[in-house]
Amino acid sequence: MTTAVKLAVIYYSSTGFSAEIAKEISQAAEKAGAEVRLLKAAELASEAAISSNDAWAAHAAASAGIPVATPADVEWADAVIFGSPTRFGNISSQLKQFIDTLGGLWAQGKLADKVYSGFVTTATAHGGQESTLLALYNSIHHFGGLVVSPGYTDPVKFVDGNPYGTSHVDAQGNNPIGDQTRNAARHQAERVVQVAGALKAGFAA
Repeated sequence: MTTAVKLAVIYYSSTGFSAEIAKEISQAAEKAGAEVRLLKAAELASEAAISSNDAWAAHAAASAGIPVATPADVEWADAVIFGSPTRFGNISSQLKQFIDTLGGLWAQGKLADKVYSGFVTTATAHGGQESTLLALYNSIHHFGGLVVSPGYTDPVKFVDGNPYGTSHVDAQGNNPIGDQTRNAARHQAERVVQVAGALKAGFAA
């Protein structure tokens, strides 16, 4: 019997919205039978910058117990779901810095043939959600990884409306994560686990 899919959910979150989606994805993946590591990208901002924003400071304290992702976590995983807030239509510098540390694994071919997917948050509607996920997936192509986007493979995606990955508009912190986003996140997690499981079984055959 094929062993459980090993999934790393690696995200960056400043004020907690991406973190909440990451947790929803992690829980759904565990229910789908995966072994999950919930991990955050290391913070690069200064303490002064963090403390200048009450929501940022509160989330930094609340998430202190979440392990920081390492390249070894990606090597361990059969599938990786990355998450980030949008920064000028691209992923955050914190997540990008983590991805940039994967060069050693890439050179050894250890990033290839894994399943990858992504999710995103923005402050405003149409604030770069699709461009951020597409930019993230550029790196996956370089890895030789397999992008598993949710597409419109479930009715919840016609409500969520983003085939590239789960996305949420936080409205400058005023729009909490609701059922629309949670349903999309759960579907994405289940789809990633299902496809990664089939791929793992195929390689083992």
